[in-house]
Amino acid sequence: IPESGHKYYLQFSTEDYRTGEDAGNCLATVLFPKKKSRPVVSIKCSNTKDQKEIQEEDNKFYQRLRHQSKPITANNIPDSYGNIEPALEPVWALAVAGSSSIMWERSTETLGYFLAQVKSVRQWIRKDDFIEFDYTVLLHEMPTQEIISCHMRLTWLPGQPLRVKHFCAPEGHGAEQGSGAEAGSAAGPSAEKGASF
Repeated sequence: IPESGHKYYLQFSTEDYRTGEDAGNCLATVLFPKKKSRPVVSIKCSNTKDQKEIQEEDNKFYQRLRHQSKPITANNIPDSYGNIEPALEPVWALAVAGSSSIMWERSTETLGYFLAQVKSVRQWIRKDDFIEFDYTVLLHEMPTQEIISCHMRLTWLPGQPLRVKHFCAPEGHGAEQGSGAEAGSAAGPSAEKGASF
């Protein structure tokens, strides 16, 4: 599109992250603006899963995380052999969801990202119903093969969008990029408890 950028039309199928089952088909348009800014995405999906079933799964997932006997802390997910302990699968699933917003913000027509590893994760205990985690994630940049380290604060409550605030510093560079304090950033009661934001 002259003066605006390149627009792509995509059709693709989706699958349930956990089970691999078919989750529906999507049509999307993606505009990569000429000026440096995040892609503009419009997407419509047909779901094959019942919404009530999705809500029940979300609630089970939430209850599992909410009722830990002590806060979750872990390092190197997956481990050097590519294994994820079953108890840490929910933590990994949230990292995948949260880091996708970072990847969307950083992606360009020529650069893409994949979540390579959760270097560290720590759960915060909150007085409200939200669950909250601090992550350090490693993103694999394609095609440069560079590994980008990002700190991510993630908060979630079933039925509400995931809230992500992040700060990335490419290895070997002084450049720093983050989500700032835009609407939807995770700023909750625990933000004053020594978080690094």
